[in-house]
Amino acid sequence: MLGLRRGVSLKVLRKGAGEACLRGKAKLIMRPDDANVAGNVHGGTILKMIEEAGAIISTRHCNSWNGERCVAALARVERTDFLSPMCIGEVAHVSAEITYTSKHSVEVQVHVMSENILTGTKKLTNKATLWYVPLSLKNVDKVLEVPPVVYSRQEQEEEGRKRYEAQKLARMETKWRNGDIVQPVLNPEPNTVSYSQSSLIHLVGPSDCTLHGFVHGGVTMKLMDEVAGIVAARHCKTNIVTASVDAINFHDKIRKGCVITISGRMTFTSNKSMEIEVLVDADPVVDNSQKRYRAASAFFTYVSLSQEGRSLPVPQLVPETEDEKKRFEEGKGRYLQMKAKRQGQPESQP
Repeated sequence: MLGLRRGVSLKVLRKGAGEACLRGKAKLIMRPDDANVAGNVHGGTILKMIEEAGAIISTRHCNSWNGERCVAALARVERTDFLSPMCIGEVAHVSAEITYTSKHSVEVQVHVMSENILTGTKKLTNKATLWYVPLSLKNVDKVLEVPPVVYSRQEQEEEGRKRYEAQKLARMETKWRNGDIVQPVLNPEPNTVSYSQSSLIHLVGPSDCTLHGFVHGGVTMKLMDEVAGIVAARHCKTNIVTASVDAINFHDKIRKGCVITISGRMTFTSNKSMEIEVLVDADPVVDNSQKRYRAASAFFTYVSLSQEGRSLPVPQLVPETEDEKKRFEEGKGRYLQMKAKRQGQPESQP
């Protein structure tokens, strides 16, 4: 089924009520406004497509019971690797599948393939795992129960439960960052954290929001990727592309009318990659009873490319303060851990 220009239209395949292979597919053509100056599709555009696919399929599943109507809200995105660049004129094939349900959450796994419509060549560009919770249409703060799925093998349920417990623990561990903020610095030196750090301010309007009046997770992720890309470009002064996104945690809902500040800062550089921390803060300017709060956070990894698309060395980050040095070492630990994981586990095909 062909999706709309700015939306994802999913054809959902059911074999039976509650069956675990609830799936959906969509196709979208990539246009010039989806890409950077080098013709590579923005990582944020792909993240937005992934989230829309997950939101549609999980909302449909959560409303398969004859009970209270709801909308599925994004709670977390696991690490997402950008395995191959997508270019203007290519067709994005987005497929989504519900792979696990707990009492109050849905796990959706999404694959993105790029197709060159002139040659018919297809490449896997992204694999992502997302977690959604169903929120009542009558009460946005009420989380409803999720219809269970039937697994073809007992191992599927057990493996899904392990993933659920792991992401639940990881979400709790990120809450300590909620008080951390990015402060501007006057006349920063090149290659320092302060030199490339960037912020974007956005007023949340109706087109950004769900039926509940809070922001689509995909809209937030696209803005986060834009800020991370600006940080990376300022640091390298070259063409840059998203290589991966560490887990994105949504700490709280962002409502219509809020002013959100998306801040990014460099945390770590290897020889050919950069890690950027992105923090999203929401300010309910029309509600004096609520203070500014942390809404989302994540780490983005970028690489620098030449005009021919070849990987370039990255200028090494110069951490100045003790906090910056601490974040650099933490980023180095994540980099080495992921590098060891990639070397030990060859990439599997879907």
